[in-house]
Amino acid sequence: MLSGALPWLILIALAVGVSVLLTAWLLRRGPARFRDERVTLQLITERVRAVGKLVGLEVYAKEIATATSGLSWLPPLLLSHARLAMIFHFEKQYYVDLARVRLADAAQLPDGAFLLRLPPLQGQLRLIDVTPYDVQGGKVLGLVDVIAMNAQRQADLMRRAQQQASELYQSSDPRYLAEARSSIERHLHALLSIVGARAQFQWDESQEPSDRAEPLAKAADA
Repeated sequence: MLSGALPWLILIALAVGVSVLLTAWLLRRGPARFRDERVTLQLITERVRAVGKLVGLEVYAKEIATATSGLSWLPPLLLSHARLAMIFHFEKQYYVDLARVRLADAAQLPDGAFLLRLPPLQGQLRLIDVTPYDVQGGKVLGLVDVIAMNAQRQADLMRRAQQQASELYQSSDPRYLAEARSSIERHLHALLSIVGARAQFQWDESQEPSDRAEPLAKAADA
């Protein structure tokens, strides 16, 4: 009796196996209508504050960063390397914080013009867009993922890209700072001329221009 039922058990096992494989294929390769995809959005207000920034210069840069992970002594046919390639779009703003200007920073000159002392320029490096264009996990025999490019690896790549972008900007900082100062002075002259005021500007050279970058880790889940 058992031998008579064996072919049926084999057929049932094969049917179950084919169903599982077909379902897996549909989830990975099939059309989107076969998958249950949900996107959850949550808006969080982290910080609201009054600022007096006058931006004198904005510089944009695009960087392509690639990270690989794997065992170099194994041939790619046995174990392919995990690969993550992303395009980063950076923006750096050079600005002066007019909220730091006080009454003591202004003095009237004999010719009726004003001498206004301005605080040091500040620079802010921001990541404004990330585009992953090549994300591959490391696979054994090209079939099974064993090395995943997860969110932590993406965050590490973002930090390294930010550091390299910061170094790129620093190499041209003297030129950017000079252009930003000229731009800010032109804006202030134009603003004061509306009310018929004239001014000369003196930049605070007692401090080095400050530079900061916004944290990028929170974008790692992109």
